[in-house]
Amino acid sequence: MIIGVNAQVFAEAQGIPFVNARGDALTPATMNYYFILVSTFVLGAVGAFVTLKVVQPRLDKKSYIVPEELQLSDFDVTPEEQKGLRWSGIGLLLSLGALVLLALGPLAPYETAEGTEINPFLNNVILMITFVFLTVGVFFGVAAGRFTTMMDVVRAMVKQMDTMGYILVLTFFCYNFLGVLSYSGLGSYITYLGATGLSSLGLQQFPILLIIGFVLTTAVINIFVGGLTSKWMLLGPIFIPMLYMVNPQMTPDLVAAAYRVADSATNIITPMMSYAGIILAFMRKYKPELSFGDMIAMMLPYSMAFLGVWILLLIGFFSFSIPLGF
Repeated sequence: MIIGVNAQVFAEAQGIPFVNARGDALTPATMNYYFILVSTFVLGAVGAFVTLKVVQPRLDKKSYIVPEELQLSDFDVTPEEQKGLRWSGIGLLLSLGALVLLALGPLAPYETAEGTEINPFLNNVILMITFVFLTVGVFFGVAAGRFTTMMDVVRAMVKQMDTMGYILVLTFFCYNFLGVLSYSGLGSYITYLGATGLSSLGLQQFPILLIIGFVLTTAVINIFVGGLTSKWMLLGPIFIPMLYMVNPQMTPDLVAAAYRVADSATNIITPMMSYAGIILAFMRKYKPELSFGDMIAMMLPYSMAFLGVWILLLIGFFSFSIPLGF
């Protein structure tokens, strides 16, 4: 949603049509859905291969310690938790059933008098996801004895929402930056310069090279600038209109998919990643002398494999005109 909604804002701010290569209007929440769906299974297979053939053989040669406080019994599921899991499954089925009724009833797609198709269900997909997780969580908490009053549910929700403060503050200043960029015309000027430079290199005739170039550029930037939202706010307003001006085949959904590839592939090899310190702390429980360098070296095979295979997958979608989403 963050990438999709902002891609629409970036495109419309520069007069770029928010449509795919076939000219169909894009839905921000699902414009990369098919690409993400296929990527899930492809990257799962690639990760398993790298683990079995590259990473595991290396780790098998090292020695480790087992922390004294580690008790295998801590991983056992208690009878209360088992009861909670059973009821959470019931909650999941009930919530999904409610979503189906909403999608076919009050939130079903319709056309306006102007012929524009509106899909209220997809436009409220964040609310739908929240409803499912809230229902499952409440069923589990009540059945497992974690929630005894409504205030217990409220406290649990407040605890999770505390983590949203960073994103809200960052988004506020990023949108102010976007407003200033649009008002000053600087964004349009940078877009013009970049598009002119790429055109002078003759790259407008080679959209695949544009895709690869953007992915590699973003992947390198990702090593030094952490955070999905902050980088997208920095790169999106420039590259979405720039690449479209160079070649109209570089539609907002394609640029957004390329950004996803680059941002995700190198997240695991940068110290800028939010969870890098947490991961290293867990690793040191079993091998205290490990450093950031060791962690990055361990993750590098995954990063390179994901980046290479994922670029090929994106190029495959583009070359065979397979829709990235709907």
